[in-house]
Amino acid sequence: MMTASGWSANQFSSLLGVYRSELGLSESAATGLVAVYVLGLVPGLLAGGPLADRLGRRRVALTALAVNLLSTGVLMAGTADARWLLPGRLLTGLGAGALLAAGSAWVKELSGPPFAPGAAPGVAARRPGLFVSAGFAAGGLVSALIAQWAPHPTVLAYVPHLLLAGGAWAAAYGAPETGGGPAPSPSPSGWDRARFRRTVLPLAPWVFAAPTVGFVTLPGLVHGLSGRHTVYAGVATAVVPGAGLLVQPVARRLAARHRLATAATGLAVVTSGFVLAAVVVPDARPLPVLGTAAVLGAGYGLLLSCGLTEVAALAPPERLARVTALFWTAAYTGMFAPYAVTLLSGAFGAASLMGAGAVLASVTCAAVVGPGRR
Repeated sequence: MMTASGWSANQFSSLLGVYRSELGLSESAATGLVAVYVLGLVPGLLAGGPLADRLGRRRVALTALAVNLLSTGVLMAGTADARWLLPGRLLTGLGAGALLAAGSAWVKELSGPPFAPGAAPGVAARRPGLFVSAGFAAGGLVSALIAQWAPHPTVLAYVPHLLLAGGAWAAAYGAPETGGGPAPSPSPSGWDRARFRRTVLPLAPWVFAAPTVGFVTLPGLVHGLSGRHTVYAGVATAVVPGAGLLVQPVARRLAARHRLATAATGLAVVTSGFVLAAVVVPDARPLPVLGTAAVLGAGYGLLLSCGLTEVAALAPPERLARVTALFWTAAYTGMFAPYAVTLLSGAFGAASLMGAGAVLASVTCAAVVGPGRR
C-alpha cells in the first residue's frame, strides 16, 4: 500500500513532457499540476491522522487506497479532456495523504511488538519511508518507459498503478487492526512538542524540496537528448529516490551514533546537491545533471529516515498517526520548490536559485543542529 502511494505521486511527473507536447500544456501549467498534488495531500494528511487514531489504521488506510485508485482513473480521463487532470491530481493527493498518515502508523505498529516480537524500533519507524521511496522510484521509471515507446501513453502509463493498488488493497484487507477505538488516556509524559518544532519541522520541507528539484526541475533544463526527454525524466525520477534507498544503511549507522547526526548529514548533502546544481545548470549536460539529482536524492533519503525516526521516538501511541501526519504535511510543502523555481527563473536565473537553495539548506542545518547539540 505504501509503495502504491509513492507510485501514484511520481507516475504523473514522468508524463509532463507528453502532456506539454500532446495536450499543449504550458511549462507553468504542467509544473503547477505537480504542486496541485500537495493541495489535496495536506487535507488528506491532516484529516487522515486523527481519523486513524480514532477509527483505526486499517479502515482509514483501505478507504484512502480506494480513493488513490479512483484518482488514477480520473487522470486517465484527462487524455480526452485536460480539465480532468486538476481533479485527478487533487484526488491523488487526498488519497495519498490519508494513506501516508494511517499507513505509516499501521506499518510501524505491525513491524514491532506484539505483531513482530524482537523487531528493532528504528527499523519499524523507517520502513514506511523505504516503501514509499520504492514507489517513487518505480512509478516514475515505469510510466516514462511506457510513455516513450507504447501507444496511448497517457492511458497505458497509469495501468501498472491500477494493478498495484488493486492488488495491495486485496492483500491488506486481511491485515489486523493496530489502533482506534475509544480514546486512550494520554501518556503521562505527553510528547516533546518543543523538540518536534525545533528539529523535525525545520528539516521537513527539505525532504521533498531536494528530490523534486532533482527529478522535476533539473531534467527540464537538459539539452541534447535527441527526443529522449521522457525516458531521461523517468530515469531521473528513479535515480533520485533510488539514491535515497541506497543511503539507508548510512542513516542507520548515523542514528546509532547520535540522534541529530542523520539530520546534520542529510542537510549537508542537500546543501552540496544545490551547490552542484548551481554549477551544472548553465551547461545542463545529461550525466552531470543526473549525478547532481542523485546527490539531492541521497539527502532526501537521510532526511526522510531522520524525520520518521524522530516522530516515532517523540509521539506516544495514541498520537502516532496525527504526529506522523504533521511531519508528512511539513515535508510535502517542499514540493512547491519546482513551481517556485519556474516562476522565479526568468528574473533570477536557475543557477542563482540553486545557489540560494544551498544557502537556505545550510542555514537550516545550523538552526537544527546547533540548539540540539547544546
